[in-house]
Amino acid sequence: MLTPLDIENKKFSKQMMNGYSVEEVDEFLDDLTIDYEKAYKQSTELKARVEELERDLLHYKSIENTLQSTLVVAQSTAEEVRSVAKQQADQIIKEAEGNAKKSVEDLGQEILMKKKEIEDVKKQFDVYKAKMESLLISQLELLKDLNKNE
Repeated sequence: MLTPLDIENKKFSKQMMNGYSVEEVDEFLDDLTIDYEKAYKQSTELKARVEELERDLLHYKSIENTLQSTLVVAQSTAEEVRSVAKQQADQIIKEAEGNAKKSVEDLGQEILMKKKEIEDVKKQFDVYKAKMESLLISQLELLKDLNKNE
């Protein structure tokens, strides 16, 4: 691509006859140089801008890839945590059920022991009552015998 300096420094061979006016050609080349210089600067700036945008695009693609990787790891971690929490909850429930069953069995055994104790106390009371009755009867008999003898 020609540079504005190439256009400005371009010299044409001069012909004596039927040639172009040197002044008009120089003036046209000056106008062309100014316009071409603007277009050249704009093209250079746009190329630099495109390069900058391409770098930014690569940067943002890198960030996007990082975010996607992070999201995958976060989802995986969340699933893992959820799974571990469910296992722990199931274990806690099983332990609670086992403890409840043991407590029920222990209470059942304690109830049976208390019932047996009550039965033993009732039997002892019946024996005591029978002994008291027997004692009272024998005392009553003694009193009767005393009364007869008097």
